Amino acid sequence: MMTWANMQADVAAPTTHEAEIEIKLDARHVNFFYGDFQALQDASLAVQARKITALIGPSGCGKTTFLRIFNRMHDLTPGTRATGEVLLDGHNVLSPDIDVINLRRQVGMLFQRANPFPKSIYDNVAYGPHILGWSKQQISEIVEESLKDTGLWEEVKDRLQRSALNLSGGQQQRLCLARALAVKPEVILMDEPASALDPIATLRIEELMQELKKRYTIVIVTHNMQQSARVSDFTAFMLMNERRAGEVIEFGPTDDIFNRPKDSRTEDYITGRFG
Repeated sequence: MMTWANMQADVAAPTTHEAEIEIKLDARHVNFFYGDFQALQDASLAVQARKITALIGPSGCGKTTFLRIFNRMHDLTPGTRATGEVLLDGHNVLSPDIDVINLRRQVGMLFQRANPFPKSIYDNVAYGPHILGWSKQQISEIVEESLKDTGLWEEVKDRLQRSALNLSGGQQQRLCLARALAVKPEVILMDEPASALDPIATLRIEELMQELKKRYTIVIVTHNMQQSARVSDFTAFMLMNERRAGEVIEFGPTDDIFNRPKDSRTEDYITGRFG
C-alpha cells in the first residue's frame, strides 16, 4: 500500500483528506515505442483502488496505448517496447520476469467491440476457469456469478448452451465482461466499451461500472467526455506533444478536471476549443 506522498510530483495528482489511500496501479515515467516511433513520453499515472479512472484526449494521443501497457497487451505487437515502471501492488509489470499470463488474469480487459468466442454463452464465461483447471462445480458457480454480476443471468439462463454470437451487441459486450470477471481479476481495463452501443446499452454498461468499482479497480478510455464526467472518479487528460508522442497533461478528481482545470490545454479541450 502506498501513501499519497509517494505519488509523482510532476503530474497533478488527486487530492484527498485521508492520511493514506491505496494505489493499485502506479505508472512511472513510461515511454512506449512502435519501432522507432515514440507513442508515449514520460507518462505517469497513479490509479486508486476501487475507483474509476478515465483517460480522455483527442484521437492519437496514446490513450489506448497507455491502457494496453497495464496488462502487457503490447507484447502481441512485434517491434514494440516500453520503458519506465508500471507497478501493480508494488511489482513492476514491465519486468521481464513477470508471468504475463497471470498478469492478464489479474488485469482483465474489455475491448471497444465485443469479441465473444464462437462458442456457447456458457463456454465463453467458462473459458478462463477451464484453462486454470477449476472443477466443473467451481466453473458452473463462477459462470452463474459472473453472469449475475453483469446483469445477464436472467436474460440467458435458459439458453446457456446457445451460441454467444446470437446475442445483441450490448449483451455480447456484457458477456465479454462476464468472461473477464470469471477469472477473478483485480483490475478491469475498458477501451471505449460503449462506443459501438446504443444509448440504452451504454447506460447499462455505465451502471455496471458503478457497481463493479465496489470490488474492482477500473481504468477506462473514452472519447465521450460526458461519459467520463458521469462515471469516473478521476480523469487523466492526454495530448500529443510536438514529437507526436502522447503525454499526461493533467490528472485529478474528475470534478476538478472538468470544472477547475489547472492547465489551459485541459480547459481548451474540455470546452471544445480544440480536439
